[in-house]
Amino acid sequence: MSFEKEKPENEKSKPVDEEHTAQDEETEQDEGTEQDEEFRFELSEDELRQACRDQVCPQCELLLEEKEKTLRALADTDNFKKRLIREKEEFCRFAVSSFAEEIIPVLDNLELALEHGRKNKACKDLVQGVEMTLSLFRQTLENNNLSQVGSAGEEFDPSIHEALGQEERDDMQHNTVCQVLQKGYVLNGRLVRPAKVMVSKKCEN
Repeated sequence: MSFEKEKPENEKSKPVDEEHTAQDEETEQDEGTEQDEEFRFELSEDELRQACRDQVCPQCELLLEEKEKTLRALADTDNFKKRLIREKEEFCRFAVSSFAEEIIPVLDNLELALEHGRKNKACKDLVQGVEMTLSLFRQTLENNNLSQVGSAGEEFDPSIHEALGQEERDDMQHNTVCQVLQKGYVLNGRLVRPAKVMVSKKCEN
């Protein structure tokens, strides 16, 4: 009768299931490492910033502050654009202002020549030509928003009139334009040259 020696407990073989489990865990770890390496990718700086914004709480003070700065910058930009547009429009409206100041004396001379020519019958044909030229000239100026101001009988207005003196007049109310010595001109509502006038006043007697 033979007896087999019992193996010590520590020398007993491990169960088959435990061995397979250990192997499976090692395999999963290896596969997980390979998958991590497979799906690893890099984000650009803009993408990282966008991801950070998406994860920031909407009520975050820093986010609200940045939004306020953005809105303020947009408002400043919009105001700047509007100011540039206004300045451009104003420049276009008054670009001919210096030209008008130089051309007005030519108009004055034509009116003066017409006034003297009407006193001489020999200048009848010449007067007719000057009248046509002057009429065309005035129409051209009006088409470019340059118009005359100042006429006898209207109330004196220091914004468009320049008083050169006063005359005692019984037939006019006080402070009325009684004589226009030189006509004034306005370009798009802006005074280019005031009308030089004489103003009436009440008689002392």
